[in-house]
Amino acid sequence: MGRGGQAVMEAVVASYPNDLTTLPGGQSAPMEGTKNKRKQTLLSLLDALQELTKDEDLDVSSAALQPSFEADRDVPTTDEHLQKVGAEMFNKFERRITNLDRELRNFANAARQLGSSVGILSSSFHLRECLAQILYLFRENAADLFPRKIPRREQDTVLNTAVRPRRKAKAPPHTTSPSVADLDVQDFPAQLEKLSQHMVSFLDCLNEFPEFTDEAVNAAIISLEGDLRYWASCLKAYDGQFKYPAVQRYLHDLTGEMGEHLDSITSSLSIFIEIGVPTIRFAQKHAAANLLNLSTVATFFSAVTATTMQFSFDQTDSNLANSVNGFWFTSLVFSIGAAVNSLLGLTWKQAMYRSPGHRVPWWVLIWIKRSPLVFLVLSVACFSMGLVLFTYSSGQHRITSTVTTVFSAFSCFGLTAVSFWFASEKWTFRRHKGQKWLADVLSESRVRMHSWPGVAWCITEPRNFTRKVAFWSRRRWHDLSDQCSRVVRVVKNGFGLRKAPDLETAQSENGEMKSPISPSFSPDLSRYHNGEMTLSPITEVAPSTVDGVDDHTVLSDSGGTVLTVASGSITPNRHRLKDLVRSVIMVNRTTGAVASAFSSTPKRQRTMSSDAGKSRRSLDTPAMIKGSRLAVLIPKLKKMEATQEYAPHQALVRHLQFSPDGRYFATSSWDRTSVIFRVGDPCSVHRVLAHPQGFVGQVAWSPHGSVLLTKLNRGIKVWTADGVCKKTIDRPHVVQSIAWLPGGEGFLSVEGSYVVKLNTNGEDLGQYHLERMILHDVAVTHDRQRMLCVGTLTASSDGLQPKKCRAEKQILVYNLEKHEIENRVPVLHDVRDITLAKDGHVALVSYENKAPPQLWKLDVILKENVRLSLRHTYMPKVPVDFAGPSYFGGKNDQLVLCAGKAGDIFIWDRESAALLHHIRPQALGGGDMTCIAWNHAADHFMFATGSHDGAVRIWTNQTSDNNADEAPSRGPSTQPAPTPRTASPSLYDMEYRTDSPAANTESNEGSPATGSQFDLLSPEHHDRNRSVTFHELS
Repeated sequence: MGRGGQAVMEAVVASYPNDLTTLPGGQSAPMEGTKNKRKQTLLSLLDALQELTKDEDLDVSSAALQPSFEADRDVPTTDEHLQKVGAEMFNKFERRITNLDRELRNFANAARQLGSSVGILSSSFHLRECLAQILYLFRENAADLFPRKIPRREQDTVLNTAVRPRRKAKAPPHTTSPSVADLDVQDFPAQLEKLSQHMVSFLDCLNEFPEFTDEAVNAAIISLEGDLRYWASCLKAYDGQFKYPAVQRYLHDLTGEMGEHLDSITSSLSIFIEIGVPTIRFAQKHAAANLLNLSTVATFFSAVTATTMQFSFDQTDSNLANSVNGFWFTSLVFSIGAAVNSLLGLTWKQAMYRSPGHRVPWWVLIWIKRSPLVFLVLSVACFSMGLVLFTYSSGQHRITSTVTTVFSAFSCFGLTAVSFWFASEKWTFRRHKGQKWLADVLSESRVRMHSWPGVAWCITEPRNFTRKVAFWSRRRWHDLSDQCSRVVRVVKNGFGLRKAPDLETAQSENGEMKSPISPSFSPDLSRYHNGEMTLSPITEVAPSTVDGVDDHTVLSDSGGTVLTVASGSITPNRHRLKDLVRSVIMVNRTTGAVASAFSSTPKRQRTMSSDAGKSRRSLDTPAMIKGSRLAVLIPKLKKMEATQEYAPHQALVRHLQFSPDGRYFATSSWDRTSVIFRVGDPCSVHRVLAHPQGFVGQVAWSPHGSVLLTKLNRGIKVWTADGVCKKTIDRPHVVQSIAWLPGGEGFLSVEGSYVVKLNTNGEDLGQYHLERMILHDVAVTHDRQRMLCVGTLTASSDGLQPKKCRAEKQILVYNLEKHEIENRVPVLHDVRDITLAKDGHVALVSYENKAPPQLWKLDVILKENVRLSLRHTYMPKVPVDFAGPSYFGGKNDQLVLCAGKAGDIFIWDRESAALLHHIRPQALGGGDMTCIAWNHAADHFMFATGSHDGAVRIWTNQTSDNNADEAPSRGPSTQPAPTPRTASPSLYDMEYRTDSPAANTESNEGSPATGSQFDLLSPEHHDRNRSVTFHELS
């Protein structure tokens, strides 16, 4: 009996430990009721298990060739590396949420000192509570994926156990630690939507402080809110599937995207705490200090008014005296009201539970903010009026009354003008929203007034008249001054007064005129001999000193030193620049000489033999995959070596594919050509296919190998194996990819969100539309009932798009008969290609950049629907940028191949996902990899790779028997020496490949010899470093 039968037997015994009637050969109990039914059921089950065991024994050889898959839930636990990486990713997400929670607590503690902070305290607490629930859901999801690394936690566990409320006094609601309610993984969309709502509420409360606004916090919260709503809307499509491993992995990948948002909010909130909270506190304290000052002044003024009233309160015999008392009593009322309203406003502004400004009625704000100052101004005005009237009613002297009246009027006018100016500034700010000052508004008003017909004349004419009068007065004054000066000079000359001799014009004793000389200038007396000027020797200005101070001397040919003028006049700045350039050139020459001297020492070059030990260590077969099949494969893979090299293209090789019969393989390039090679030893160019319409992005052989399709940007060409173009099919939309139907009766053209079914004549046989999707590649199952699609989601079901995160990608199972989607799997990486294995049970999905390829299984549910489940992720030893689609290889698709952009080639075992061999870039002789393809029909293992420089290489392990047990040689006898790399020529200036090679004969004479078996193309291609590679494994 097989292992399955034994497991069922153990389950039966465990279920009924005391019921021996369920075991074969046991004593039968009386045939009664449920016991008889139980016995019959179990006996039937055991018979079925015995038949199943016999079938397994008969099909051992065939079963060995079929992959054995584990249960979906056990797949993530089979790879310890994936367990470790996934656990580290979740722990990083947990630290990010913890950091944000700590910043929210710090913000709450700092905000308690602010007025009207109850709203922000409440919103921060609810936000922390929602973060705790999100963390709990992601922990549960990670615990299902990585049970050995991520432990589960109870739902009532708080986010931060170090912070707990006090027991003595009941803490306010916003100071307690958040707890987790009863949640289930199906609540993911609802919790993400709830978190987005709390984010918006927190941002609204934060913006209720008009004293400070931080755009960084606003942008970070708005972007996270948009992405949360997008994720919640997308996850609604997977309702009831959150326990599926594929959806769980997508949720786990979202932690990286969400973590970046959380880091941005955490850093912005930290800056807000350091800068924004003190700024808000200062502004509130400043407003409170103003109210406190108003209250003090109002209290003092009320005391002054009450004291002054002692002189007039008993005078009621005249109307003038009664007016004095009326004004002073009114002033006392206003001053007391100003003091009381100031204290009331001070208490309201400092209250933590006060409502924000935009939630308070306008009359309350006016009374609290404006009434203290208005009352104080009215109180001063009434007191001044009463004081003026008191000077008249008390019979004061006329001068006293007049002076008091004038100065009181002047002070009241100034107070009124300043108050009007303040009010105008407030109106200007509200009207123009801070874009204009009051002076700008007055200037614009003045300009508009000048544009009026009468006003302009009234303003400009008096001003021009005044200018003319002032100019005439100045001229007359200057004329009068000149006349007076002449009169004074004449008078002085008449009295014999002379001007003292000027030093600048004084003559020396010998009668010669002397000019003033600058102290910094010393003439070169050697130029003068016997009163005549002579030429002095040629001189050279000494360069600047090391410390940057110029040496103001001149060196003569005779060796003497001549004093020169200051450096500013003789040695310009450009001379210093020239000296500096000369110094730098000399230093560079010296450094280059030293470097060349050191570089002459021979360096140890890294060879393939030096990597042999490391390669063997890295490719040791793990204990879990010790089997004869892998033990045979690994030595053959290690003996792989490049045997042929060609340069068929002038630009990068975009795609490669072998024909199903193995006779041909085709390449496509951005040089607008596609080449058909005839497979052999050596390979030869069969046909060169020109595409003047544009770049060739893909080639696809028909299932029978007789027809070749080449994909253009907006068209498809149909070729025969002999290179004859049968049809050019123009398409109205951009063609993303093409895929043949299994029977070869037609092919599919992927165009945006549509998949069009065509035949080789270009006739439209039907189309399939997938809403809100941009498809990249498709593959049809062997029964032609379903189509596997990979693409990017353009918008969620609610029409939402991501703000900052990457758009969701999906792998779809589309029923071609029902025209509906049977299953969809979300992925986060940029998926580009999907390939079905020969048995049709698994699909290989390739991604862009650093995402490794994955193997997905097609599980049939109830014989009607198909569900995708992830089987393996083929991880390299080091991070690699993958190039092109991955391929199945080997017998019965037992291998998985993938190329790296740097030139690496990775070969995995399909069933165990173990890395069997890693071909490093040194073996390729340079050149960036772009694509790879496997030849399934070859007698020996063979695959081809294309390079960025347009080169093709063929690799094989076909070696002689003498070298069968030796390490593969990388010497020149096996692989041609790589030619020097040259820049790729322009795609529009290239020459056609069939031109005469005579013109390029001389340029190829100095190139290394590559052997006659590789000279398959015209010699003009050997002066380039093009490498498309074909690899064979026996």
